[in-house]
Amino acid sequence: MSTKTASSFAKKKTRTTFAKTKPQPGVFKVAAIQMASGPNVAANLDEAERLIEMAVVQGAKLVALPEYFPVMGVKETDKVAVREEEGKGPIQRFLANQAKKHKIWLVGGSIPLEASTQKKVRNSCLVYDDKGKVVARYDKIHLFNLDLGNEHYHEEATIEPGKKIVTVDTPFGKLGLSICYDLRFPELFRAMGDVDIIVLPSAFTDTTGKAHWETLVRARAIENLAYVIAPAQGGYHLSGRETHGNSMIVDPWGVVLDRLPRGSGVVIAGVNPAYQASLRNSLPALKHRTLHKC
Repeated sequence: MSTKTASSFAKKKTRTTFAKTKPQPGVFKVAAIQMASGPNVAANLDEAERLIEMAVVQGAKLVALPEYFPVMGVKETDKVAVREEEGKGPIQRFLANQAKKHKIWLVGGSIPLEASTQKKVRNSCLVYDDKGKVVARYDKIHLFNLDLGNEHYHEEATIEPGKKIVTVDTPFGKLGLSICYDLRFPELFRAMGDVDIIVLPSAFTDTTGKAHWETLVRARAIENLAYVIAPAQGGYHLSGRETHGNSMIVDPWGVVLDRLPRGSGVVIAGVNPAYQASLRNSLPALKHRTLHKC
């Protein structure tokens, strides 16, 4: 199911639909939320609330928002103006309240948190349990830099990189946290160990997304024999930036279970731990690694 947001100028496209099946024992639903966020934080939170509720109605127990879901500013410095102190602020209250209200585990995409300098932020992914408590924080490590034609992005100008690899144990298995540009660095995911689910909130540019997004997302799933939940920004933004969208959920065999090309909406799929275990048993590639021992 997908609907357009008031902040999205994306052309309406039809998403892939799948026949409804009876729930299988041990299978749980996860959701990736796609948005086309603007510079108004309050409006973005309202839209995120609507989409989270849609995911919950469809049975999702683990919900993930996209990178910078609360703000995609006109200028890169706009996110600095709305940055929050860890544990305080309207964005973090919103995330905690949504997780507690719906009794879900919520991956808060990414939000701007305070950095060591007033001119920068940490691009941070917070994970909330079903009681609304923060159980993990990951600060984006790899910062995007692109000079291609008329497109120029230099995240180091406004973002302070993180340094810690973060995983978190949940009722749904071990989650590995990453953000957008991290996708291009497979060594990050290898360093996570054997994670069951990789979460990748993103705002891929349409230029790089068309060329590489699906290939890289599916590659990370295949090489780690892990489910990948990849919520993304998808549409046109007031800054003139166009994001690729194509939020998707991919299984450990690299199969795209669901996707949404553009606009706001919810991507939802079932995660089957027994199926994942059978794949890892049949193809124990994770146990065959040798270079990490050198």
